[in-house]
Amino acid sequence: MNTSISNVSRRDVVKGLGVGTGLVLALPLVSKNLFAAMKGHPREFGSAYLTIGLDGTVHIYIHRVEMGQGSRTGLPQVIADELEADWDRLVFEAAYGDKKFGDQNTDGSTSIRMFYDTFRRAGAAARLMLEQAAAAKWGVALGDVTAQKHRIINNLTGQSEDFSVFVDAASKLPVPDSSKVTLKAPKDHAYIGKPKRNIYMNDFVTGSSVFGQDVKRDNMLFAVAARPPVVGGKLKAYNRDAAMAIKGVVDVVELPSLEFPAMFKPLGGVAVVATNTWSAIKGRTALAATFEGGPNAGYDSVEYEKTLWQAIDGVGTTHLQRGDAEDVIASSKKVYQADYYVPHLSHAPMEPPAATAEWQGENLSMWVCCQDPQSVQETVAPFFNKKPEEIYVEATLLGGAFGRKSKPDFAVEAAVLAKKAGRPVKMVWTREDDIQHGYYHTVSAQRAEAAVGADGKVTAWKHKAAYPPILSTFKEGASGPQGNELGMGLIDMPFEIPNLQVDSGAAEAHVRIGWLRSVCNIQQAFAVGSFVDEIAQGEGQNTADLWLEMIGSDRHVNPADDGAEFHNYHMSLDEMPYDTARLKSVLRKAVEMSGYGKDMPKGKGIGISVHRSFVTYVACAVEVEVLENGTIKVPKAWIAVDCGTAVNPDRVKAQMEGAVLFGMSIALHSEITAEAGQIMQSNFDSYQVCRMSESPDVDVYIMESNAAPGGVGEPGVPPVAPALTNAIFAATGKRIRRLPIKDQLMA
Repeated sequence: MNTSISNVSRRDVVKGLGVGTGLVLALPLVSKNLFAAMKGHPREFGSAYLTIGLDGTVHIYIHRVEMGQGSRTGLPQVIADELEADWDRLVFEAAYGDKKFGDQNTDGSTSIRMFYDTFRRAGAAARLMLEQAAAAKWGVALGDVTAQKHRIINNLTGQSEDFSVFVDAASKLPVPDSSKVTLKAPKDHAYIGKPKRNIYMNDFVTGSSVFGQDVKRDNMLFAVAARPPVVGGKLKAYNRDAAMAIKGVVDVVELPSLEFPAMFKPLGGVAVVATNTWSAIKGRTALAATFEGGPNAGYDSVEYEKTLWQAIDGVGTTHLQRGDAEDVIASSKKVYQADYYVPHLSHAPMEPPAATAEWQGENLSMWVCCQDPQSVQETVAPFFNKKPEEIYVEATLLGGAFGRKSKPDFAVEAAVLAKKAGRPVKMVWTREDDIQHGYYHTVSAQRAEAAVGADGKVTAWKHKAAYPPILSTFKEGASGPQGNELGMGLIDMPFEIPNLQVDSGAAEAHVRIGWLRSVCNIQQAFAVGSFVDEIAQGEGQNTADLWLEMIGSDRHVNPADDGAEFHNYHMSLDEMPYDTARLKSVLRKAVEMSGYGKDMPKGKGIGISVHRSFVTYVACAVEVEVLENGTIKVPKAWIAVDCGTAVNPDRVKAQMEGAVLFGMSIALHSEITAEAGQIMQSNFDSYQVCRMSESPDVDVYIMESNAAPGGVGEPGVPPVAPALTNAIFAATGKRIRRLPIKDQLMA
């Protein structure tokens, strides 16, 4: 970790931060791992700020957005703990888009795991400076003073003074080497590891929160757009006069056409700008816009699935090879093989995308429900021949995101329309817009093959996956899964078996492919978790026991030993190894919690699976009841999670509970399909997610650990679907190999 923290209290930046004067520390907010990955990136020299005003108020600038995950609560917990600050004297400042705040992209379950160490050391450095100032004032040794809950105590006399007494003197001291500051022992933590209510909770429950759809500006207009139903399609015709005849409509504006690669650029089409949203929607209907299909007009989900299976059958690319899996499988007497399929998925956050833009002369300000304000700056700027830093962007609260709002195509639309209108414009995406014009989770086909010896042990595993890659959104012609995608559950398979091979097949994209919560772990954990269960059931073994046997000895997994490249979620394997002991521990805990393996009544069953992603280990057990008509009920789910240090256990628990519902939605209902290049789903009636009535009781157990924090936003999702479908097999003997389940069990 880059640990260079600097004192900027005597620089002009203090005025810019609006805190008057005091102690201001700039924190480096790029870990050395991310630093290496982003070499040459303009953000790599960024930093953010911790300030202590002369009245002792602590301002913490939070460079990550809030979309329900709680990082704007967790990061202050870390810094306040080491600072020995009184929580009631903290002021939380949401950082606007600016490279001085470091990397602001809030995705990949990175907010805590990437910045835990930096925030701790910043708090500890500030505490030490205050202690140094106090020791100097009292004429005692540094070791004779102690910071405690916003006061400095003279251990010799018992005298104590508020932080505010020492701020001015502390601000004139050199900043200590942050790599050498003393961090508190876990037993002394006041906030880290303790449940803390989300700092926005009062706003949430009183309805006063400002999400992207809530932004209001004086004299503001509202816009919706008719976009090409096929990615790459072009606007053909529309009835401007009919739209302008709608009361409230003030203009009809053509949007920039999409040029490949798609990246985060808008899809094109034509927008209706009006004095209210309803008029804009009515105007859009009146447009009766038509479009030419473009290069993806032939995209059909049914036909494309055949293409994927042809890729599975054909010659592939080997990414990992240990021993000779092909030869062992070919020569074995007992071989298992199964194919698994997962369709496109939509993010479908509760709040659809929205962006408000306002021009004052050549100055552009924006308020966007985005995961990365810097990405908004960088995406919008080229459309107006501006530099990113010339655009002011505030990230509002997000009503969910799951990866969708890290792609700011909708922000460009708002900026274009506001420029034309000469007034603030809010670009509103409806639910239908969001589901029909998204960046979809990729569709995938996978084949797993395994050989089993006479002793019932797996001797070889060959796995092949074919799906359009995320890279296709950024590079035309990109085909088939990339190494970083296969590193989410395939080339990092933890099995201690002598023969292992992972291959990929070619697959080109015909829609915009984007990352969705837990990314490729979704389809790969489903295939691996299901196949282990298939082998276990075929061999008459307990599935959890087979998992433990295949995982093998306690060790650190390094796919490079078998020739694979592995990014380990941008963390060093030395610092955060793939530890099979931790993987086995969460599995054993889930077995204990659920009673997995016990006898169940007819029609009921418990399934189990385990997975590591974003350097966190999660085991999930799910109980199902399948009625005679095929209806599936899920009364109970259990999660055991080892995320290292759980900074805010309340948020970890909430993320795991949400992950169960997210994973259940994928398993039971959600599916995006295309015909003639057009997405066939449009709202929650056709793109279903779990309803409240389907929610199970969820027990979450957080393993005690002082290890570095892992991610928690995404890792709960992957093991849910295989645990659920394995439970269905236990209840019915019916194997589910393609998602969603929908009516596969209907009589």
